[in-house]
Amino acid sequence: MLLKSRTAIVTGCNRGIGKAVLETLAHNGADIWACARQPSDDFLAFIEDLKRATGSAIEPVFFDLADSAAVKEGVKAITGAKKPIDILVNNAGAIHTSPFMMLTEAKMREMFEVNFFSQMIFTQYIARTMVRQRKGSIINISSSAAIEGNEGRAAYAAAKSALITASKVMSRELGPANVRVNAIAPGLTQTDMMTGSTSADALTSTVERTAMRRVGKPEEIAGAVLFLASDLSSYVTGQVLRVDGGM
Repeated sequence: MLLKSRTAIVTGCNRGIGKAVLETLAHNGADIWACARQPSDDFLAFIEDLKRATGSAIEPVFFDLADSAAVKEGVKAITGAKKPIDILVNNAGAIHTSPFMMLTEAKMREMFEVNFFSQMIFTQYIARTMVRQRKGSIINISSSAAIEGNEGRAAYAAAKSALITASKVMSRELGPANVRVNAIAPGLTQTDMMTGSTSADALTSTVERTAMRRVGKPEEIAGAVLFLASDLSSYVTGQVLRVDGGM
């Protein structure tokens, strides 16, 4: 129960890493604003089951991060509850694989819009509350691609790299208000996104370069999020935590 009496916001939590983060934080006592782009019966049923299993208050909020008007409405719903916001996990994202010479301007802009700009704008809104209450932990989910520079991931890796740099800058600016900002760089993780964007050859090659010789599990990334969200990391800020099995 590392997060008892804490309130968290998790974006993109209807599947993959985000869903594992939602589950891990709830099992550790956090109340959670569970943000996703669109409602679904399966996701709503999952939330109800998780609430019964953990006793945590979990409220779904649906908005598209690429829609600035929808983001504002989502923020109003969250801040209108007048509850402290202790944790923000920026997990929502999209991926695109393309050789650099075939990469379109539209896809480059899309990767930055989804993986960087929208998350920065959302964080600005939420960070205001954290600064006023003089406490908070912001965790940005980047990618090992931002560090490794994987082939075919020029736009995606660049956007995730921008997220890492912004995290470091934010940590310096928000640190005096006792708001910590860190990034996590997951390696290959067993999610639908990985399956749909990584060829069998690329997967095999990457696993062979990984010390642990396997793909990660979403709950293993969620464990790193829990560490950075809790007081176990109370003196950790401006860092990039690689969770990649030793790439």
